[in-house]
Amino acid sequence: MKYASAIAFALLTGATIVSTGCSVARDQQTVGSYVDDAGITTAVKAKMAEDKGVSAAAISVETLNGTVQLSGFAKSQAEKDRAESIARTTKNVRGVRNSIVVRP
Repeated sequence: MKYASAIAFALLTGATIVSTGCSVARDQQTVGSYVDDAGITTAVKAKMAEDKGVSAAAISVETLNGTVQLSGFAKSQAEKDRAESIARTTKNVRGVRNSIVVRP
């Protein structure tokens, strides 16, 4: 009886560690996917830097499995829409999540 709670605690701790490891493994990318995503991110950022209608410094671009996540701040709805349009028309982009906040 003395050791029952210690054993139960050890099993619970072990199960927690194992399940945490499994959840991390699901989110990992292959090397090829990582390289593709990095290329997409670079292309979107380059297009935004060239476009005078978008403040590239105020908008963050991240890509995971071909889906581009835009975040940050825009001065107008038109700027937000333009950033999304640039991302959508970039080669190999599967989808765009636009979380840009309009803040005049």
